[in-house]
Amino acid sequence: MSAGGRPPHGGFDSTSIVLAVLAAGAIMRFLLAESIGLGVDESYAVAVARVWSLSYFDHPPLHFWLVGAVAKLARSESREVVRLPFVLCFAATTWCLFRLTARLFGERAGAVAAVVLNVSAVFSISTGGWVLPDGPLMALMTGSALMLASVLFDEAPSRPVWRWLGAGLLAGLAMLTKYHGVFLLAGTFLFLLTSAPHRRWLRTPGPWLGALVAAACFSPVIVWNARHGWVSFAFQGGRVGESGLHVGPMLANIAGQAAWVLPWIWLPLVVAAAAAARRGPADAARWFLLCLGAGPVLLFTLIALGGHVGLPHWQAPGYLLLIPLLAASVQRRLEAGDRTARRWLLGSALGFLLLVSVLGTHTATGWLAKVFPSAFAKGDPTADAVDWRLLRTALTQRGLLPLDGFVAAPSWIQAGKAAYGIGPGTPVLCLCADPHHFYYAAVDSTFLGANAVIIKKVKPGDDVVAEFSPYFEQILPVDVIPVTRGGQVVMEVAVYRAKKFRRLFPTSQPR
Repeated sequence: MSAGGRPPHGGFDSTSIVLAVLAAGAIMRFLLAESIGLGVDESYAVAVARVWSLSYFDHPPLHFWLVGAVAKLARSESREVVRLPFVLCFAATTWCLFRLTARLFGERAGAVAAVVLNVSAVFSISTGGWVLPDGPLMALMTGSALMLASVLFDEAPSRPVWRWLGAGLLAGLAMLTKYHGVFLLAGTFLFLLTSAPHRRWLRTPGPWLGALVAAACFSPVIVWNARHGWVSFAFQGGRVGESGLHVGPMLANIAGQAAWVLPWIWLPLVVAAAAAARRGPADAARWFLLCLGAGPVLLFTLIALGGHVGLPHWQAPGYLLLIPLLAASVQRRLEAGDRTARRWLLGSALGFLLLVSVLGTHTATGWLAKVFPSAFAKGDPTADAVDWRLLRTALTQRGLLPLDGFVAAPSWIQAGKAAYGIGPGTPVLCLCADPHHFYYAAVDSTFLGANAVIIKKVKPGDDVVAEFSPYFEQILPVDVIPVTRGGQVVMEVAVYRAKKFRRLFPTSQPR
């Protein structure tokens, strides 16, 4: 094989394979972005990003800044526009993972890593195109890891201090996107501490200066939280769970991880990580990746022992940095002529394409519910991806827009869907005990005495008038607006006219 990764008997070189993966992935994600509405987290992110903040209730600010900036520059909040930066971030993640793996294990292993990344559901679908912090987080994490590898595994790295500073900058920006970025710092320190040939770096200024740069990048989160009672840290810490050991939730969490990564990829990933753990620091390249990737996987899996199942994508940034271990193993088998490895790689790609085709078209049209109605008798989770795009037109037709006050919703989820459906320019308050960043995007006390339009998803047994009458002088039902997908009603949204907001809704969130 040539240094550029071209097979000796012809065929595609590694860079061409990765470029083809990038192109195919971009087309797929554009089609998904165009045809599928925003999920609840995405709608919420677009809504609260309209008001710039030094940091945000749920996460550090970078992905909110990103979506807010692109929406303002494009003067549009269309699905394609707000998702575009995240599609580009995933392209950067793919390229950086390719180069990271190539640096450590060879060009062909790098191409395998790019393919594996793009046929794993949690990465290719969720991270790859949704308006979530995971997209920029993983691009910055792989970029930082690539920069670190250039220092640690080059025989005589040029300008090492500048490379440490670059790695620290990217790690700090990762922390400014999601708290997971701290695992880069912890993992790097663990590697330097345990790998004897690399321990000498701890006696140089490079790593420490890089850590200072990372801390400086994270400072907006510290400043904002200091002004707001450290609410973000309290919120994230409150998700840990109860006391005691609860094996059931941990097993459920592990099953969720396998489902999101896809079982036929997750299991080989775990096996490759275990093999790297057995080799230990003696195999420096594999140990480096294990130190960077194991933290999120182990910590969030063990946290589930506290009784809170958690979300299965919390471990994903760790699995991202373990993919090169699997790619190196697969490439070694491919070079040995192992047909099972070739079939596994092809089957993974075909299985992913089938999954995307079925779930993507169903999420866009709801066709599975028509074919298998009994399977969706208790509801369809993909209905949350249907935009409330008819809301603005319906409110205008009923004389409720433009508003002489504000829109109110009973949860941060419904506030996000309503705010995105109505569009920018209309203030939205979340009248609930857990309003998330809506509590900071608009100061509710400034609306005392104003009229409102209450928007609430219809549920059996609801009594909106009784629920919100303590907060308004009068509440009158207006209409029920159907939310449709593929010609079918997936939910209904009730609209109420409320007069004179007279009392603030209680919440424990500090102002």
